[in-house]
Amino acid sequence: MAKILVTGCAGFIGSHTTERLLKRGDFVIGVDNFDPLFYERKIKERNLQWAKQQKNFAFFEADICDQEAMEAIFERYRPTKVVHLAALAGVVPSLERPIDYDRVNVLGTVILLELSRRYGVEMFVFASSSSVYGADTKAPFKEDEPAVRPISPYGATKRMGELIAYTFHHLHGLPVTCLRFFTVYGPRQRPDLAIHKFARCIVKGKPVPIYGDGTSQRDYTYIDDIVDGIEASLDKPMGYEIINLGCGEPVVLLHMVEILEDALGKKANLQFLPMPKTDPPLTHADITKAQRLLGYQPKVRISEGIPLFVEWFMRELRDGMEI
Repeated sequence: MAKILVTGCAGFIGSHTTERLLKRGDFVIGVDNFDPLFYERKIKERNLQWAKQQKNFAFFEADICDQEAMEAIFERYRPTKVVHLAALAGVVPSLERPIDYDRVNVLGTVILLELSRRYGVEMFVFASSSSVYGADTKAPFKEDEPAVRPISPYGATKRMGELIAYTFHHLHGLPVTCLRFFTVYGPRQRPDLAIHKFARCIVKGKPVPIYGDGTSQRDYTYIDDIVDGIEASLDKPMGYEIINLGCGEPVVLLHMVEILEDALGKKANLQFLPMPKTDPPLTHADITKAQRLLGYQPKVRISEGIPLFVEWFMRELRDGMEI
């Protein structure tokens, strides 16, 4: 049984990852600080309900930037592997809070890398983002692109995380895999992300904000496929690697809305708005490397994934959860 530290364990990707690892028999040490930027606390606590009932789960409410708190966790449990998912996420909020994003996403990552080095961690998985590619990368996006022109503070901090992770690998031999996630969606998706936000607007009869003319494209990736990639990375230390995790099939924004309308059985009232400078016109993952190194193969296309999200969304609505 591996002892795996999962940061951001109460969030969208973190809670799904935690459940997968618990179900396969690992001991999971979960850390989350219940940051209120995107979620009410009760949503994250709901995400952890099942995990907290498991004997192979230990939870700590702590900030990854609190070095003493994190060191105490490492000293007590001595994790053999780390999945570092905790971050200040979101492109637009990073424009308003660049200093906070730098502190959490860079300093917090350095603290975890240093503790992982000191405590002999066997594998460190770092959650990066397609945002590192910026707006002028040739599609499909390949991992060997320079990625030196991110167009948001968030994207820049994720690229810095990748770079400092390489430094720790080079100097100390720490095995690190940086996974660049592409537009993850599914049950428990963050309330501010497009599919969740659009579903809420459609159900409430509010305008659905469409930035640009609706022809932008995103490589939407279902949560189970992302967790498959995280699990495979944990089980296969490879020195230092950067790997895309996407679906590999960009979807036009207005087509995504049509699928969501069909799943909800209700038409959207579209409100077209100017395209922000932080939004690239396209994200498109080249997943060849993930297929070769991890045996990664996305299984859920958006035509199947959105109805699965809507099923969860409507169940939450019936249960009286705020949407």
